[in-house]
Amino acid sequence: MAGRLHRYRIAVTWTGDRGRGTAGYRAYERAHLIEAPGKPPIKGSSDPAFRGDPACWNPEELLLASLSACHKLQYLHLCAEAGVVVTAYRDEAEAEMAEEGRGGRFIGATLRPQVVIRAGCDVERARTLHHEAHAHCFIASSVNFPVACEPVIREA
Repeated sequence: MAGRLHRYRIAVTWTGDRGRGTAGYRAYERAHLIEAPGKPPIKGSSDPAFRGDPACWNPEELLLASLSACHKLQYLHLCAEAGVVVTAYRDEAEAEMAEEGRGGRFIGATLRPQVVIRAGCDVERARTLHHEAHAHCFIASSVNFPVACEPVIREA
């Protein structure tokens, strides 16, 4: 492998034992904490469709959030290098997961960044930088499903 190696460590602790462990499918909660040193914990659960707590983040949402955030970070970096001044960015991303027997898999995701750039900046350059950002996104390069990007760019 060429280049630098980066290592990431987190801890996921199951907090859903109701006193009976996994004695039965309905005997336990899907609750867990995601932790890393120096950061606030994230309360997690499974998707509500799988008996999870809808008030907590589930792994599927976190994967989609990772795709969206990685794209945004790459995009802002490229814009800064290209002289395209971004003043606002919001992505309303979606993904689909198909259940297959006892498992499932993501079959696609769509990022929908709404980007505001400073007046006078090149709108078309701002749009094409999304394609470049996608090509450089670490997370998108690591998943085995298509990730589309449908940006909307407007000047402030």
